[in-house]
Amino acid sequence: MKIQKQGLQKLTKKNPIDILFSKNKISKVDLDILNKNERVEFYKILTDRINNFTGEQKDELLEKIDEILPTTTKNQLWENNHYLITLSMTKLIEETGKMPTKNQLSTDTGLSRQTIHKHLKDYADNPLYAAQLKQFKFMADRVLAKVIKIAVQDGGNVKAARLYFEVMGYFGNQSGININTQNNYIQINQTKLSQETIKQLTPEQLNQIEAVLQTVSNNIPKTNE
Repeated sequence: MKIQKQGLQKLTKKNPIDILFSKNKISKVDLDILNKNERVEFYKILTDRINNFTGEQKDELLEKIDEILPTTTKNQLWENNHYLITLSMTKLIEETGKMPTKNQLSTDTGLSRQTIHKHLKDYADNPLYAAQLKQFKFMADRVLAKVIKIAVQDGGNVKAARLYFEVMGYFGNQSGININTQNNYIQINQTKLSQETIKQLTPEQLNQIEAVLQTVSNNIPKTNE
């Protein structure tokens, strides 16, 4: 009888991994019931579930493991959600011509409506979003260099020149530069440069204008300093 009782105990003993997943919340202390091999298996199962669960099922899982989830993983999940929502919103606007509902975004992304609502409500205050904005600002100099190149090369482009001066903060008489969009010309002090006259300039003259524009750029104080 004793041997039968021990065998019955072995059959009815729960897998510690199953015990963890049966909890409403998994704490770091709870992980102590796992040995080394079980811990590896636990995180393998956990990763698989995170990658494959969708909607409310995924929300419940993330709520359950919030305490044991590394910050780097939480950041990756936020970035992935942001990417999916942005991509879906862009696609649905192009297809329907109007802003999609949260239900449409949920169906298209596989994220729950609650997750989408929370992300749209709080994303602007997230430090990861601020970091993304810094990346865009980091590229500003390169984009501006392209604008100035378009403004002076191949006969010039007045619209690109106007954009350049607007971005650099030069308006009207403050710099001696006037950009007239109605008549499509740039005036630097007393000299007017229309798109037609720019086309007549020699490469040397265009280089001189480019040098002037670059000098103006270098003398403008940075707005963030």
